[in-house]
This record gives sequence, C-alpha cells and structure tokens, in this order.
Amino acid sequence: MTAPFLSLAQIRNRLILTARWVLRDHQPRPDGHCPICRTADCPVATAARDVLRAAKEVQLWSTATEPTTPDRDDPQQAD
Repeated sequence: MTAPFLSLAQIRNRLILTARWVLRDHQPRPDGHCPICRTADCPVATAARDVLRAAKEVQLWSTATEPTTPDRDDPQQAD
C-alpha cells in the first residue's frame, strides 16, 4: 500500500516498527558505543526512542475516556 491510502493508525504502526528496527541495529556494544555510528551517545537511537515515546503518549491521549458530567458551556439539546 502507498501512503495516501494508509490510515493514521497504520502510519503510526509503521513509525513504531521502524523505530524498533533502528534501535535493534543501533544497540550499543558492551563498550557502550553504537556499532554503526561508533559514538557513545548515538543520535539515531535517541531519535528512535523519542519516536516511540511520542507514539506512546499519543496512544495514551487517544484512549482517554470522555468526561462523564456534561459541560456547562455546551448547549443543551432538546428532547
């Protein structure tokens, strides 16, 4: 499938899968350096962690429950 036909959930899932794939490839060696970037603080792994964190926050935000009490500012509907 091409991007224009993907739902937002599918795009989010692909971002998560890609971030996990990046974290697997940029897993630090025992000496603490990234095998690809050869740096102690791999900026690519940091960006992947940020993507996962943002995706988790969006998921928590979207699954929040609606308030049970009506808002005073909302117009009342006639029955």
